[in-house]
Formats: sequence, C-alpha cells, structure tokens
Amino acid sequence: MITKLRLNSRLLPILVGVVLFMQIANPSRVWSVLLVGLAGTWLLCFLWARSLARSLTFTREMRYGWMQVGDRLEERFTLVNSGVAPAMWVEISDHSDLPGYTASQVTGVGSSGRNQWHTRGMCSRRGLYTLGPTTLTTGDPLGIYTVTLHNPASTTLMVMPPIVPLPVIDVAPGGRSGEGRPRANAPERTISAASVREYTPGDSLRWIHWRTFARRDKPFVRILDGTPAGDWWIVLDLDRTAQVGQGWDSTEEHGVILAASLADRGLRLRRSVGLVASGQELTWLSPEHSEAHRWKILRALALINPGETSLAELLSRNQSSIGRQSSLVIITPTMRSDWIEALIPMLWRGVIATVLLLDPVSFGADPAAASTQAVAATLADLGVARHIITRELLNRPEARPGHAGEWEWRITPTGRAIAVRSPGNTAWRTLA
Repeated sequence: MITKLRLNSRLLPILVGVVLFMQIANPSRVWSVLLVGLAGTWLLCFLWARSLARSLTFTREMRYGWMQVGDRLEERFTLVNSGVAPAMWVEISDHSDLPGYTASQVTGVGSSGRNQWHTRGMCSRRGLYTLGPTTLTTGDPLGIYTVTLHNPASTTLMVMPPIVPLPVIDVAPGGRSGEGRPRANAPERTISAASVREYTPGDSLRWIHWRTFARRDKPFVRILDGTPAGDWWIVLDLDRTAQVGQGWDSTEEHGVILAASLADRGLRLRRSVGLVASGQELTWLSPEHSEAHRWKILRALALINPGETSLAELLSRNQSSIGRQSSLVIITPTMRSDWIEALIPMLWRGVIATVLLLDPVSFGADPAAASTQAVAATLADLGVARHIITRELLNRPEARPGHAGEWEWRITPTGRAIAVRSPGNTAWRTLA
C-alpha cells in the first residue's frame, strides 16, 4: 500500500514561526502561551496523521471469478486500525470501471479497531472490466494533515453474455450426405443416440443398452442417427450499420445472446461448434468440442463490438472454411438481400443453413424502412430454414439471465425458509 502524508496549509507553520520570532524579539507570557498552543496543536496533528499512515490496513475481497450479464457481484471490505489514534473519517474511493457499480463510501474506524462491510452490484453489460484499485483518504480531526493510502490491488472481471433457453429455435442438421436425415432404426455408429428398441437376432451385442436391459429385464439396443451430425458454424452479423436499438434492447445484444446460447446448446448436443463474427476485428474460431472451447467462445462474445464488415463480405471470406458437412447458423438483423447471393454457393456445396432474422421493427426501427418478410420469402424459395426473432423472445421469464450471487428460497407450510439454490462458489478471493 502506497502512503502519502500531506500538510494541507502552511498557515499554521507560518503562525508558529511568527509567534516564535515575537517571543525572541519581545519576550512575553502571551507569546509563550500562543507558541505552546500552536506548536502543540501542530505536533499533535502530525503525530495523529503519522499514526494513521502507519497503522491503517485495507483488504478488498470478491466472490466469483467470472460472471454473466444479470449476475450479482459481491465484495467484502476490511479496514483495520492497529494504532492508538482513531480514524474519525475515512473516504473510500473505488476506481473500478464496471458499469453501474461503485464501492466508494465514507466510513471510520476506532483505535485498535476493525470495520468490515459488504457491497453488492449487478453485472449489466458484457465485457472485460477491472475491480480496483482503491484509494483511502483520511487525516487528523482538525484537517491540518491529509493521509492518502493507495491500495493498487485489482483484478479483472469477465462478464459473459447470458445463456438462455431457446425452445423455439431448431437448427437444421448437417451431415456427410449434406442433408442430415437419419435412417430409421439404424444401429450404426454415429455421434449421438436417439432412443432404444428391442433386440432382434442379428443385432451386434456391442450396441446393447445395458441400463434399459437391467430395468426391463430384456435386451434393448441403441438406435443411432444414420447420418453423422456435422459441425455447427455460427455466423454473427455485427455490421454497425445494420444494428438497431440501445443497450439490452438492441439487435447487437440479442444477437450475441443468441450466439452464446446456441453455442452452448450445440456443445451440449456433442457437436463441434465454430464461431465467425464481424466485429471491430474478425472473430474466427474453428469448430471444437470441449469445455475450454465453450469458454473461448463466451470470452470472444463478451469482448466483441460492432464493426464495419457486412454480412455479404463475411460469408464471401469464409466460404472455403465452412465444409459441406456443416450446419450453418446465421444471426443477422440486416434487411438487405445481397448476403443471400453469397450464401447460395455454400448451399450448392451442401451446407445446411438456418437463418435467425432479428426483426428490426420490434427493436424500434421504422416499419416502412425495414421488413423481414421479403428476406424470409427469399430464403423460403431457397429451402432455407428461417426464424424471425423479436425482442420478446429474450424477455420471457424463463429467459431471465443471471443466477450467480442469488439465493432462492422455498417457504414450508410451517413458515420455515429452506434454501433451494445457493449463490454457488461462496469463497472469498483477495484482490492481488
């Protein structure tokens, strides 16, 4: 902790000097009393401030290492005074840059005392932020000296886009045949199993589902998709000129949330998921299936901002990267149709596309200048699966983001409150 002791005004030293000169030049009891009083006050305030500078310690701790939009952040602050001089006032200045959150306040602590308090806030915007550093300002009761203690401890806080349930969106499946159609009752090796059926002579014993066998007391085999499922490529259009709305109620934030939620769904379905996005810098993550890749996608989406690349240009640049075994998911608010021309060669190569059209009108665009119907009709003529997404999709109660830092309680008939969900990892971590 960096400590500074500053004299606020030179008036008191000047007065002491003047009185001392008068006492030497013209000795008098009046000058003696004034000299003792002023010099004693100066010395007392100096010793008080120096005691505070040496004895005050400050610790800042937080819960959780990463958050999602809507999660609650909680911090714990501890101020300890090991000296004999009390800190009558201590101003805490927080230099965090998390939007809508501040830990600044004024408090105090007695001699050989300890003061501890908590602050809570809501993570309202995705991105990478810094908690800390912190500056403490205090001084003697007369305000002659100011003590400044700068605590450089800080930590980065990654606020991820929320992952919400999307029950109405189906991604058209890709596969090696380019159409992703499963053959009925085909006990063949693929990525995922659909269901089970009774064993028939000729079925391989390695496909027996032993748990069902044990439960029903007769053999059952797994029914697997006949066509291996292809990779998922999520293409997020963040062309700045196509975005509508502000903050949470914007096509930008809804597009990011859709991309994060679909990536999470794909990975849970054991698909390899890739991401292409036209932010300020091109985001390109090749398809992978791992927990580390999930965080890589969420981190990329947390930091992304709108750029200048159009969707047509984005698709043209990545045509060779997206293979014919893939499911292509396009998320876009643009009402221009030039990007469809760039999509057609990919469809000819066997890429299976699903388009999520963010309806700009529901986000406040002029109905006369924007309409999703024409684009949807063109996609229908090409046989492309499409969904029109309005801002109401993510405003449903079940799509409410944010759970970390919250308790959920159930009240029993006897009036007792029982916790059914805890805030998660409740360990405190000191800012370094």
